[in-house]
Amino acid sequence: MSKTKWILLALVCVALTANGQKKKQEPDTKGLSAETLVKIQESYKNTAEDKALRNAMNSIDLNKLAQNSENSTAFNTYFSNRVNSQAITDQKSSGRCWMFTGMNVLRNKAIRKHNLPATFQFSQVYTFFWDQLEKSNLFLQAVIDTRKSDFNDKTVEWLFKNPIGDGGQFTGVANLLTKYGIMPADAMPETYSSEHTSQLSSLISLKLREFGLELRDMSAKKGVTEQKLQDRKVEMLQTIYRMLALNFGVPPTEFTWTRKDAKGNPVETKTYTPKSFYEEFVDEDFSNYYMIMNDPTREYYKVYEIEYDRHVYDGQNWRYLNLPMDEIAEMAIASIKDSTMMYFSCDVAKFLDRSKGFMDINNYDYASLMGTTFNMDKKQRVMTHASGSSHAMTLCAVDIDKNGKPIKWMVENSWGNKYGYNGFLIMTNEWFNEYMFRLVIEDKYMPAKTKALLNQKPIMLPAWDPMFLPEE
Repeated sequence: MSKTKWILLALVCVALTANGQKKKQEPDTKGLSAETLVKIQESYKNTAEDKALRNAMNSIDLNKLAQNSENSTAFNTYFSNRVNSQAITDQKSSGRCWMFTGMNVLRNKAIRKHNLPATFQFSQVYTFFWDQLEKSNLFLQAVIDTRKSDFNDKTVEWLFKNPIGDGGQFTGVANLLTKYGIMPADAMPETYSSEHTSQLSSLISLKLREFGLELRDMSAKKGVTEQKLQDRKVEMLQTIYRMLALNFGVPPTEFTWTRKDAKGNPVETKTYTPKSFYEEFVDEDFSNYYMIMNDPTREYYKVYEIEYDRHVYDGQNWRYLNLPMDEIAEMAIASIKDSTMMYFSCDVAKFLDRSKGFMDINNYDYASLMGTTFNMDKKQRVMTHASGSSHAMTLCAVDIDKNGKPIKWMVENSWGNKYGYNGFLIMTNEWFNEYMFRLVIEDKYMPAKTKALLNQKPIMLPAWDPMFLPEE
């Protein structure tokens, strides 16, 4: 090699070495380097104000510290329009708010129509028994339907992650009552397990996952027909039925019940089946009920359907019409003015003053407490999983101003009469707009142009869409 080439090679090596050293000396901004940590730590000045706040936050509930004293006088319980509600129900430690809410809507109608005592209730455990058996069948049949899909397939993954639960939505109420009928609470009373559902739900989920794997293994073997899978599924459901019967009791096929009037006087004693009781005291045409929703992340005036989001395999998926809040409010007001309650769901925990049962976006001033801002709107909160429907209640009252615009709303809750305002929750219209998501409305309260939108072909959404978790 010539002297010139040696010199050029040396220069290249020096340049590469220098470049490598330069890269090594550049600060690491992706991880928390020592320099970055110092910069972050030095930003906290630890002032006397910070110390006072830290001392308070270390020992007191943040909501108490953030409580907005300027908003304390805004709470009142007057409503210009209110449906007369009945005795407050209590779902106890269970996720059955969807069922209590749907049945409370029907209960209110039955009490008024048949002059029943205000304390009358339908049996929630009877309906819940069949809900859990139907959901078990839904899971097992879905496993059979998807048996040729890879185990890592998104739908298969979702199924095994969510084999069963105690949450749900109004479509489940409609399908279950239509199929199995209904009965008064004293014909099949609550049990500890129906009021405390987590342990049994966990055990049934564990068993269903085991059964699901077995069905997939069976389907991979030569000579296993669809009928053999169905026969094995029935045997599996017999096990689930036994688990439910041991915890909830065996659902009566018939019962004798004495009807009493509003004053508690006996009217008549008859023997019923769950279906005959349903026909006499409910007999509702659920095809006239529609779910409407405010989901600002999706296009308005479109109908959406959620795959596998149903309680009964041969029932209906959850389907809803997406509408702006002002249009939803107009229909809700029309229903309340006609003394008709509605199934309603929302993100209940946001800005809730539990002691008063009052929901107002000004209840808590987290910004002043933390020295920062929280500026996401409803669409951004839904997009980032910061908000979504979590609890169903019965919408029963609205307070409107002289221009017919809502000021505040009230719902009948199912957490007992000692919670909130005598068992009710009151929300400002501003809160309603920000954290209300779903409402089930009868078609007679829907404008003709809105009802016509329901005829369009629904847009199918996947079962794992985070906006459509069951209400609890």
